[in-house]
Amino acid sequence: MPMSRVPRSRRFLVCEPRHFAVQYAINPWMHEDTQVDVDLARGQWADMVRAYRAHGHTVDSVEPVAGLPDMVFAANSALVVAGRVFGSLFHAPQRRPESTAYETWFKNAGFDVYRPEAVCEGEGDLVFAGRYLLAGTGFRTERAAHHEVQEFFGVPTVSLTLVDPRFYHLDTALFVLDDGPEANIAYYPEAFSAGSREVLRLLFPDAVIATHEDAMAFGLNSVSDGRHIFIAPRAEALAGELARHGYVPVPVDLSEFQKAGGGIKCCTQEIRS
Repeated sequence: MPMSRVPRSRRFLVCEPRHFAVQYAINPWMHEDTQVDVDLARGQWADMVRAYRAHGHTVDSVEPVAGLPDMVFAANSALVVAGRVFGSLFHAPQRRPESTAYETWFKNAGFDVYRPEAVCEGEGDLVFAGRYLLAGTGFRTERAAHHEVQEFFGVPTVSLTLVDPRFYHLDTALFVLDDGPEANIAYYPEAFSAGSREVLRLLFPDAVIATHEDAMAFGLNSVSDGRHIFIAPRAEALAGELARHGYVPVPVDLSEFQKAGGGIKCCTQEIRS
């Protein structure tokens, strides 16, 4: 019998996709001629928010800014641990104004915000996993930012190199399943360099391994509260494997956002108190 998992209430920050569009191409999922169904996107996003609240989580929202179509991807704005905010500096110039918009929200909410000197895209490439901070590089966040974030939080930071441009952020190839010093993960090994795969194998010997199909369905761009896992419905094999490990998959369809290379986690910033 799988072990009983215990959820923990979370506080999430999101941004309504009022201005969501594909106006430029900065990853392989994006094509400038793609038409976005904004009504569908807003409906899917609202379903995600309802799912979070139905499972006992707090959801705050930042006001979207016209001309920033990717601002809906709140995870890229920062990493928040113990109430401290490590902000963002985006790789693409089109997204750099998002940092200021999110910084304003955090400051108005009473947080101090550290601005990184190196390119860093928040929880897109920084994943807090128990005693470690997993840090992605290869396409967006620079390795120098890994040193900055380690100095800021004082948490051992493990650099991981992404090698497949379809998985351009760490949160498209890996997510954390639970809290605590023995936190476990799910990931897609082929998204990583050989050395990084070995590091993950050593650190997380009991990790849940995703298939190529699950990864392409954005199944790893999921959010877990320690029991419930908010996951793309097309990642069926991964959902089944997670259920066998005692987790409860909660399907949330954000397929319209995949046109911009985004999913559930991309749209969700966790504020850890």
